[in-house]
Amino acid sequence: MRVVTSGIGLRAGNVLSIMKEQMPEIEFVGYFDPQPTHLERIGVETPRFDDIKTMLDTTKPDLFFVGSPNVFHLQDIKLGLEAGVQIFTEKPVVTTVEDTFALAELLAKYGTDRVMVGLVLRYSQHMVDLRAALADGTLGAITSLEANEHIGPYHGAFFMRDWRRRTDYSGGFMLEKCCHDLDIYNMVTGSRPTKIASFGGRRSFVPENAPASNSENDIFHVKKSVWESVPDAFHSDGDIIDWQTAILSYESGASLAFHTNLNVPDEHRRFCVMGTHGMAEGDFMRGYLKVTKRDGTTAADHDYTQGDPAHLSAHYGADHLMVADIAAFLKGETQSLPVGVVDALEAGLAALAMDEARTTGTIVDLTETWAKFDSYLLRK
Repeated sequence: MRVVTSGIGLRAGNVLSIMKEQMPEIEFVGYFDPQPTHLERIGVETPRFDDIKTMLDTTKPDLFFVGSPNVFHLQDIKLGLEAGVQIFTEKPVVTTVEDTFALAELLAKYGTDRVMVGLVLRYSQHMVDLRAALADGTLGAITSLEANEHIGPYHGAFFMRDWRRRTDYSGGFMLEKCCHDLDIYNMVTGSRPTKIASFGGRRSFVPENAPASNSENDIFHVKKSVWESVPDAFHSDGDIIDWQTAILSYESGASLAFHTNLNVPDEHRRFCVMGTHGMAEGDFMRGYLKVTKRDGTTAADHDYTQGDPAHLSAHYGADHLMVADIAAFLKGETQSLPVGVVDALEAGLAALAMDEARTTGTIVDLTETWAKFDSYLLRK
């Protein structure tokens, strides 16, 4: 299997190296990246190309991995679709509402099955087991949810120094980081948000909170950034938030209260799903999922902290689960994946609406957005 990539940074290098572990027949036949940082993950002998079209035309790959910064995804995916190759793109797929509809038009022409997406939380064991509880009726109809994604100061500082600090590059923090979460709650409710209210801003990574000592400053440089980076998380030109809360009302009638914060010393990524017949509570960081029936008895109690430490290191073990599913899909051993590009675009539109609600101070109604999106007939 011949594979090429646009972008060979940490994320692309990690996923592609796992692919190589699970599919030894993979041959990396080209990459495009003006500033490669993890070329060793696919082999320093991999041929370098000056543009994507030439790379695709020359190598005729079986898989095109789109691992470039978010702002470039649309143009990269378009080239891959035009070249007739299978594509895997990292999330978020695109960064604006306009680009979402531009890609929807392309997908209506070329087909949605040609594009796989890196919404890795859908592949996690947490979600495998939660889907089972949803399917067997243990929870009943979903009524309400609360959830968060709280990351540590070392990670928040990375966002404030990295290219992701700029909305024009990343699409914003809610889109870049929390699209995973919004996607799985679309999955849980079996619907999409119709109305969104949101509040947020930047209060932690501002000049007055800059570290006072070198030892403290070291915390904010644990995660290295390369492309378009700046040295100081507290005096950067970034325009993303470092905290945000939102309330979402779904087509199904369910509601979600969601909170994110980039400066939480004790990280967690928690969710609690309440249904008419039971509830499910879990935490990706703390590694558990508990399902409780309304009579108080426990239907399931999963501990994900036990297992292969190597496989627990990336996205709570979901990276390896994702690649295993993708390998089976590429080999024709399965006909579908737990998440697709349409799911990703819907989660992205929700994230963008959350930021619109935050910046305008209004409740955003997505009725017209979904009507336009559905007009492309991407759902089979």
